[in-house]
Amino acid sequence: MSEHRRKPSQPQSGGRAEARRAAQQRPGRGAGTGRDVPAASHSGPYTEPSAHGGRPGARRAGQRGSGGRGRGSGTAGRGAGNAGRGGARPDKRLINYPRSDREGWKRFLPSWKLVCGTALGFFSIIIAGAGIGIAMVNTPDPNKAAQAQNNVFKWADGEQMVATGGSMNRQIVPISSIPRSMRDAVISAENESFETDKGVDPMGIARAVWNMATGGSTQGGSTITQQYVKNTYLDSEQTLKRKVTELFIAIKLGTTEEKDTVLAGYLNTAYYGRDAYGIQAAARAYFGKDSKDLNPSECAFLASVLKGPNLYNPDGGIGTAATPELNEQRARKRWAWVLDREVEVGRMDKAERAKYADKDFPARVESAQARGMTGQIGYLVDTAKAYVMKTKNITAEQMALGGYEITTTFEKPKVDALAKAVEDTRAGLIDEKKRPDTDTFVQFGAASVNAKTGALVALYGGPGWDHKYFSNNANTTGVPVGSTWKPYVLAAAMQYGTQNSNGKGISADSKYQANDLTVINNRDGVPLRGKDGTPFKQKNESPTAYGYVTLNEAMEKSINVPFAQLVFDVGHDKVRKVAESTGLLPDSMSKANDASFALGTSTPSAIRMADSYATFAASGTHHEPFSVTKVEKDGVPLSGFDQIKAQRAMDNSVADNVTKVLENVVQNGTATKVKKLGRPAAGKTGTTDENKSAWFVGYTPELSTSVVLFRSDPNSADKALQSMKGVGDIPSIHGGDIPAEIWTEYMMEAVKGTQPSKFPEPDDVGVVANASGAPSPTPSAPPSPSQTPSMTPSPTPSGSPSPSKGGKPCKRWELYCDPTPTPSGGDPGGLIGGSDGGPSGTPTSTPTSGRPGRPGGFTGG
Repeated sequence: MSEHRRKPSQPQSGGRAEARRAAQQRPGRGAGTGRDVPAASHSGPYTEPSAHGGRPGARRAGQRGSGGRGRGSGTAGRGAGNAGRGGARPDKRLINYPRSDREGWKRFLPSWKLVCGTALGFFSIIIAGAGIGIAMVNTPDPNKAAQAQNNVFKWADGEQMVATGGSMNRQIVPISSIPRSMRDAVISAENESFETDKGVDPMGIARAVWNMATGGSTQGGSTITQQYVKNTYLDSEQTLKRKVTELFIAIKLGTTEEKDTVLAGYLNTAYYGRDAYGIQAAARAYFGKDSKDLNPSECAFLASVLKGPNLYNPDGGIGTAATPELNEQRARKRWAWVLDREVEVGRMDKAERAKYADKDFPARVESAQARGMTGQIGYLVDTAKAYVMKTKNITAEQMALGGYEITTTFEKPKVDALAKAVEDTRAGLIDEKKRPDTDTFVQFGAASVNAKTGALVALYGGPGWDHKYFSNNANTTGVPVGSTWKPYVLAAAMQYGTQNSNGKGISADSKYQANDLTVINNRDGVPLRGKDGTPFKQKNESPTAYGYVTLNEAMEKSINVPFAQLVFDVGHDKVRKVAESTGLLPDSMSKANDASFALGTSTPSAIRMADSYATFAASGTHHEPFSVTKVEKDGVPLSGFDQIKAQRAMDNSVADNVTKVLENVVQNGTATKVKKLGRPAAGKTGTTDENKSAWFVGYTPELSTSVVLFRSDPNSADKALQSMKGVGDIPSIHGGDIPAEIWTEYMMEAVKGTQPSKFPEPDDVGVVANASGAPSPTPSAPPSPSQTPSMTPSPTPSGSPSPSKGGKPCKRWELYCDPTPTPSGGDPGGLIGGSDGGPSGTPTSTPTSGRPGRPGGFTGG
């Protein structure tokens, strides 16, 4: 720039002149009216001169920025001065948030520097914390992990029953003793990326979190390394601290240990079922060989079991979903999937896979768990263990680690008496060599419950684990209960009434049509339709023309037609409600709303049936069954094992009237064999279609016991029930003969030495509400027990066969064997053996001569 065009600098004292010149160059509306008064800052002194020439420059800038609408330049000057002073004062805060250099909502919008700095600081803290955490944790030692102890089970009196667990040879083996096929099977099934990951799988964790958030499976987030770490913990407490610790250890293992070391550690500490921890123990437990000798098929099986022994061990597990049948199905599917998966990920070629068809599913050796579990001990331990696990939410793996001392409710004298009653009958009845077509696969189950507390005092589960029979028949569902279901239909009618009783309960004096092949109507009076579209006609066990009979008599003779109609008059849901209130599980009840529902198509266990009938014995008070009274873990008592509070299931008048009706069944009906007990007893017989099961459930005021007999091949795929016709060379098995005989022999020993007591005298209940079409005479009084039965029972069971009228030896459970002639020449005191139908002849409480017709079945009780 040339020298003559350079303007001389303006002196700072010329502020007012400069302001006037600026105003003349950019006039505004009302500019001349303002007064330029220098503004002071809030701190007192003026600010330093700005780049605009000090105070005059500030005024010029303010005047240029002013719109000038009606306001003087003095206002503009003050605003400019304030702005200048605000920009000059620096923000001395460490973090400029909210931001002082922004106005309004922008003050709360963080700068990119703040965002980046915060993120960097956060991740720095996380990385530093993880580093410290990883450095502080210790890697697991397989020699110290999963050390099993004994579980001690005690009888009700405190004496030791048995010590279980902790006996398996948990030998640590090196990776060289684990076959390549086992390593391939586990990696393929559980963690395909094991050999390349760093101990954790971020994608797997994200997948597990997503599945959990969307309601899917929570599986899939754990690598083999993480599972190995988990195996080193003796508890499964789901806490954040534990999860973070596991994660740190897994990362440390993934970065510091060889993969073979981690894999060997996992396989040496994993639980495989059968009390086996580690691959070597599992190989011995399932196949009776060392781990190094396992073939690819056996390895795939063990890899399948690792998914969850309780559900994949074919021996069965704990819970209704872990039966041997269901576990076998799951294990077979998983085994085939593991083999296919090995091919899919390139760890087995197709030619090798083709060697293992479904028929090649590996056979297992007898479970070593049976050692020391002779007789009923295995079933008692299994029942008590399941109760503890359910009560305290303990896993099978935790239970197998041991350290528990469990006091049960089982009374040894009663357990021995029940086993003797069953085995004595079996020995005299069953001859598999002589009658292989009929006497094979006959199963017995029984349970006995204290009617006043619900304590399970005895059970019979089968021949014993030492006889390779692992299913507990006392706790088996799937066997229909037959006519032992009828008391629930009667109780529901007494409690809720029918459509003919105007909402009032009905009494057992109410009359119903009982003739064979009677058409059954629904609640609207419309006949039910059979499969062919014609009106459905219910069959009895006898073609006798009974006419209209009281419900008391119908129960006594176990006539089907009255109860098939009554269930519609009451309502199926009402019957289910009553049955559930007595302790029967909804899952065991038939879902069909048909006539057969009243005749026993439901399938509760013997334990549940004994406990349910105990509700009648206790005048309508239900006690949930229990098998454990005390548990200690490593010497410390666990809570939750106090006696369960009783619940009112039904009115006491209803329960006591049902008991009175069932007493009549014992005195005059299908259960006269029970009179040998020599004290008040009530109960009901049950026989199902094609003679596939037979039941007797009965009780005294103190003790309720159920006995079931059925026929099923335990090694078959479907465990289907088979007919018992011809078993023991008896044409037809019924609830009133063999089951009632076992019940009586056991109960005589179980109540020995106790004072007999009577059932409460029932209050009047309900009204007489006859079925539609019934004659209308005055209600009849309930039949009283016969004072002079035609046959006087012996005080004790006959120990040897007695000659019949024809001189032929007679077994005590034979249905039609009559060792002493009676005046009528027929079945004395009702039906000998208790066919659930009715006697041939007129419908009276004293049967006429001759055999009953068509016993058994849902078409008969």
